[in-house]
Amino acid sequence: MLQVIGIGFARTGTTSLRSALGTLGLGPCYHMLDVMSDHRRVRQWLDIARGAEPDWDRVFDGYRSAVDWPVAAYWRELADAYPDAKLVLTVRDPDSWYDSVRKTIFKIRIDPPRGPARIGARVAEALSPDLRAFLAMTRETVEQPLFDDRLADRAYMTSAFTRHIEQVRAAFPAGRLLTFQAADGWAPLCEFLGTPVPGRPFPRDNSSADFRRTTAPYFARLVYGPLLRWTPKRRSR
Repeated sequence: MLQVIGIGFARTGTTSLRSALGTLGLGPCYHMLDVMSDHRRVRQWLDIARGAEPDWDRVFDGYRSAVDWPVAAYWRELADAYPDAKLVLTVRDPDSWYDSVRKTIFKIRIDPPRGPARIGARVAEALSPDLRAFLAMTRETVEQPLFDDRLADRAYMTSAFTRHIEQVRAAFPAGRLLTFQAADGWAPLCEFLGTPVPGRPFPRDNSSADFRRTTAPYFARLVYGPLLRWTPKRRSR
């Protein structure tokens, strides 16, 4: 049963919030990295994007909190499904946010690789059903419904980012919603959640500079996972 739902867009400190919630005893915390780590979760979200009735308790089985995309793309549905959950809206400057997503999450979509790297990417997608499902899932839960596939349009993207913040703030009372920046540190988050302030610095995880190193093992799992799961069939005698 989710107790905390992060409904801010990715690249607003969601990985840091994930670590912070774990420190506060509100983990495990569901994140896009958890989706990438299990091909079954990828397909759960793809089915939801294509109209399947979501069983949220099954999606978040074993988790006490959830942040990042695709969670934040379904903020209305999840707030209704878990009416007692506290909501945390992570925010940052819109242009700074766009600079970050352009350099990280949406980099390949906006500036596709060329030459041998492009060929390698196409081969990986052709060979891996998990990678194809993940790319379809991100398009159908985030890129199309939130941004109309206009990822290279800074003005449109920052407008969508700002509109999301305004819609969320208008939808919930202050007692249920905290607007939060990682730079705010522990105090407002702990006060909102009713937890003691830890005696350690607030996490600063998955910066733009660290993004590739952080996500590389998860993409490798998507690419090579089907091969690792494959077992040859025994011939009948």
